Amino acid sequence: MKIALIYNKENEFTTGSYIEKVIKNASIEYAHFWTQNACNIPREFDLYFRIDHGDYKYDIPEDLHPAVFYVIDTHLKKPYKKIKSQARHYDIVFCAQKDGADRLKRELRIDTQWIPLGCDPEVHKKLDTLKIYDIGFVGRDARKFARGKQLELLKKKYPVSFIGEADFRKMSEIYSSSRIGFNSSILNDINMRVFEVMACGSFLLTNKIKGNGFDELFADKKDLVVYKNNKEMLELIEYYLKNEEERKRIADNGYQLVIKKHTYSHRVRSMLHYIAFKLELKFKNLSI
Repeated sequence: MKIALIYNKENEFTTGSYIEKVIKNASIEYAHFWTQNACNIPREFDLYFRIDHGDYKYDIPEDLHPAVFYVIDTHLKKPYKKIKSQARHYDIVFCAQKDGADRLKRELRIDTQWIPLGCDPEVHKKLDTLKIYDIGFVGRDARKFARGKQLELLKKKYPVSFIGEADFRKMSEIYSSSRIGFNSSILNDINMRVFEVMACGSFLLTNKIKGNGFDELFADKKDLVVYKNNKEMLELIEYYLKNEEERKRIADNGYQLVIKKHTYSHRVRSMLHYIAFKLELKFKNLSI
């Protein structure tokens, strides 16, 4: 069994890199290809596995089969159109967003399966460090969305915080050092940050995500805490900064949950199990 793994390997901290690490550690034979070079992939592989990296200028040749595509940005308008135009010729399309899986299945009548994003415990890890920040947020401010204004508000109100971009190798240190890990999703997506904050053992405060499988993954006030608007966001921050024991209990529940159920090893295992189910005998031993 040999897999062609296809994605743009720009750094070691992308979904593609995390999935490749799982496959490598499982001793599955594979070779990596950049998407722009997909036309040169030899027709000698048992499976062609493409991973979304946010650039849809290139696709794999339509004669490569069996082929699967793990798509992420179905919640964004322009990427969704490009994903939709390319997804038709894949045997299976795995989607990080449940709403995206449902929409592609409905509009294209193809086999889609919901496989959420996750964490890599070797990268997103709980460190024994002092809580020196009130708020921790690693990422872009996304000024076109509510997140931009929220982050500006938090910077002013809680100056002893880390809010901004950082080298991904510093992520564990930042979140482990934060009393509250903050998230504001874009267009109702369940993003990587949700899993990464919890994997670092930090309390997660995130905006309310309507549907999209969120309630199937997490329980409010047990694994994390959800805010509905900016007023409630600030009220909850004040409450949990003052109530350390309750904050620690929820953070620990969230940490245990993601480590036990939501790592990239879990995600790859789910994908390989479905591939074996869908493509039958040839892939019956494809597992980790």
